[in-house]
Amino acid sequence: MNQREMIKGLLLTGIGGVLMGLATEPWGLWGFAWVALVPLWVNVLIVAKNNLETYPILSLQRLKLPLIFALVWGIGYYGIALFWITGIHPMTWLGIPWLASLAIALFCWTFITLWGTALVMVWTGLFLILSDVETRQKPSASLRPGASLLKKCSAISLALTRVLIGTALWCGLESLWSSGALWWSSLSYTQSFGNLIILHLGQISGPTTVTAILLIVNGLIAEGLIFEQHQKTVKLLILALIFFISSHIVGLILYNRPLNNNPEQALKVGIIQGNIPNEIKLNPVGFLQALQGYTTGYITLANQGVDLVLTPETALPFFWTDPIQRHNSSFYQAILQEKVPALVGSFALKEEGYTNSLFSINQDGKIISEYDKINLVPLGEFIPFSEILGQFIRRLSPLEATLIHGKPGQTFQTPFGQATVGICYDSAFAEHFRKQTAQGGEFIITASNDAHYSSTMLAQHHALDVMRAIENDRWTIRATNTGYSAVVDPHGRTLWLSHHNTYELYADIIYRDQTQTLYVRWGNWLMPVLLIIGITVFFTKIDLFP
Repeated sequence: MNQREMIKGLLLTGIGGVLMGLATEPWGLWGFAWVALVPLWVNVLIVAKNNLETYPILSLQRLKLPLIFALVWGIGYYGIALFWITGIHPMTWLGIPWLASLAIALFCWTFITLWGTALVMVWTGLFLILSDVETRQKPSASLRPGASLLKKCSAISLALTRVLIGTALWCGLESLWSSGALWWSSLSYTQSFGNLIILHLGQISGPTTVTAILLIVNGLIAEGLIFEQHQKTVKLLILALIFFISSHIVGLILYNRPLNNNPEQALKVGIIQGNIPNEIKLNPVGFLQALQGYTTGYITLANQGVDLVLTPETALPFFWTDPIQRHNSSFYQAILQEKVPALVGSFALKEEGYTNSLFSINQDGKIISEYDKINLVPLGEFIPFSEILGQFIRRLSPLEATLIHGKPGQTFQTPFGQATVGICYDSAFAEHFRKQTAQGGEFIITASNDAHYSSTMLAQHHALDVMRAIENDRWTIRATNTGYSAVVDPHGRTLWLSHHNTYELYADIIYRDQTQTLYVRWGNWLMPVLLIIGITVFFTKIDLFP
């Protein structure tokens, strides 16, 4: 590959990454995701093939250029999709100088972009290593014009094997990345919430199902474009089209299933979007504004005949576990007066520190359940890799990570049955919701405070909750501080969406349910199945004893 071709390849690969980023909300150009990975797939294979004579033995030198392509694609995708993190700037209201605030925002954006890009680079390296072994052990898979029928079949077989390997690797890496503290941008969420039909395949095996389909379609298109023979290209492109259409047909069947809206399971829920700017939330003025706004909203909704009132994350910024602070609050006195249960976002004081919590309060004002946020926001509520980054973060910011993680395995009871609960960043972790639903969660409640981010993040956060609603087949209620609060049905349809930076009250009827999707029952079973099939095909197609 000469310099001109390399620049062209890098440009196309970068455009592919940007298009994948634009597939996410709020741009919502989800159709791009079905082809955005093609330039990376094609270019890394072409570069690896062209370097075969220069570097006959697979080495870092031979992988260097393909990894650069992966870096470019990853920065394009994650840089666009995660740009909302820069919305934390300026943080002058925290006493941070303007330039230091900018440095923190740029550092956070760069760090999480490169963390996501690392997944793409690892995938590229492993993909090329495994593809190299397959190619060397199958010399009949030549792409030269005039190959025999046997060789043509072998070439197509090799292409399909690469698609399988590439899909299994990406799904495996997403599963690995999502088990850590830094996670947000699965390829699957590029389809939310514009393509509700394909998102219904999440009921089969969670986000992995949608990611796998995206990889397969992109891979088949890429492999088709690599072939020099027009006939083989057409066959693989047709196969990609068939797979795209058939997967959407399955999704459409699931989408058209009637909802199980049993009137006996109806629940009228009220939502309060307090709209308390973070700049004033922790000072006396903001505290009084929050207390007044939520108390007034609660009384208004109670008079509308709601069964339950939901407030956002940390709506009342004091320790609800402190009887004195709780009893002296007007919100608590309103509960005693109106006798309507509430789910209250506040803090809980623990021996080790304090938690960001949601409390279930019955009509008598008693705490019947507490959920402590498990997935804290990296670089905000805690410092990941604190041994390495802690000192650097503290140089940039006076913020301290004093919150502690909630314990896994929590269940959340309400006066109307068990709920599946997530606070803010929990929404990015599908398994978090699945486990609670499997344990008996009858509807989903999410409480968030996204006031310190740009509106782009609000749209993506809502898109994640849409996915959780579909995967778990549950009605979902979202209460946020400044937007977007929402009501989402089990098919992912947003029945109500609040405005941004507004004080809003809303009441609607949802339905409790106890059905379980295949994903809720079995979890992410597709990922290990793909890995097992990929390993089996890989080892049965090579000569173990040449």
